[in-house]
Amino acid sequence: MTTSHAEHEKFIRRAIELSEKASIEYSTGGAFGAVIVRDGKIISEGMNRVVASHDPTWHGEMEAIRLACVTLKTFKLPDCTLYSSAEPCPMCLATCYWAGIKQVFYGATVEDAFQYGNFDDRPIYEQLALPKEQRSIQMTQILQEEAVEVWKKYQAKPDKVPY
Repeated sequence: MTTSHAEHEKFIRRAIELSEKASIEYSTGGAFGAVIVRDGKIISEGMNRVVASHDPTWHGEMEAIRLACVTLKTFKLPDCTLYSSAEPCPMCLATCYWAGIKQVFYGATVEDAFQYGNFDDRPIYEQLALPKEQRSIQMTQILQEEAVEVWKKYQAKPDKVPY
């Protein structure tokens, strides 16, 4: 099914409406809203609730992806499109990859979010580009053998669900 330009605009406008509800009307978080669409129909919606929930991961895209997965009873969304009021942050973009989302449409850029809301994802992008030994969050590996034993059991488990 092909989605027309007018339909894309309709879905992105809904994401923008949700961003206004989150940031202006409800004050649950920043100006971020998102919808997941499949076959021309909205499957789920999400808005930023970081402030209200005291949860740094409760972004609009994350909520929309979680709800779409629950609604469709799956952990993969390959036939879905994400519409977001703003360019997804590194966490939300990574989640799109994990969920197998095929396409993302967005309104405001990362630069817009920084200019008008002081949301600065640049340090995260910079950190992710560094080797883990050089990142500001210290990464220390311990008990690898014990951890790998569980992985070996998982590998041998005949009824595991691949994803």
